[in-house]
Amino acid sequence: MAAGEQEGQDQEGQARHSKSLNLGAEIMCRAFRLAGAAVMLGSSIFSVAEARAIELTGAWAGHADLCSQVFTKKDGRVEYAEFSELFGSGFIIDGDRIRGRAATCTIKSRKQEGDSLELSAACASSIMTQDVRFSLKIINDDTISRSFPEIAGMSLNYTRCKF
Repeated sequence: MAAGEQEGQDQEGQARHSKSLNLGAEIMCRAFRLAGAAVMLGSSIFSVAEARAIELTGAWAGHADLCSQVFTKKDGRVEYAEFSELFGSGFIIDGDRIRGRAATCTIKSRKQEGDSLELSAACASSIMTQDVRFSLKIINDDTISRSFPEIAGMSLNYTRCKF
């Protein structure tokens, strides 16, 4: 075989090898793009789920029928009604503030996993301050259940009051 023919075959072989490498690189590039698209899609679905976080703002009473006995609206602001303690428990959430009859709390952190919401809050009453953890289960947009991890099986349901 002549040197020229050998050189021509080597170049053809290199060209075929180069084409197969380019094809392999193209396939890898497409695979990485597909994987990237899958990650972005998964992230956007996760973001939509995260965006579904419950909005807690409002007045919450132990039962919807008791809202008018526990709360009143004065000058456009929800307040506790006179003798509200006779009609059950309730609280008012406004942004990162939780107002109870005896204490006011500031929410320091929120962690939502599915229908469970953990709140950590700094609370103050007229005689003391303390950090409190709230474990909530979201039943629907207007109903939550607060559980007390330190008391097994104990939970209280609250309904958002409509004004």
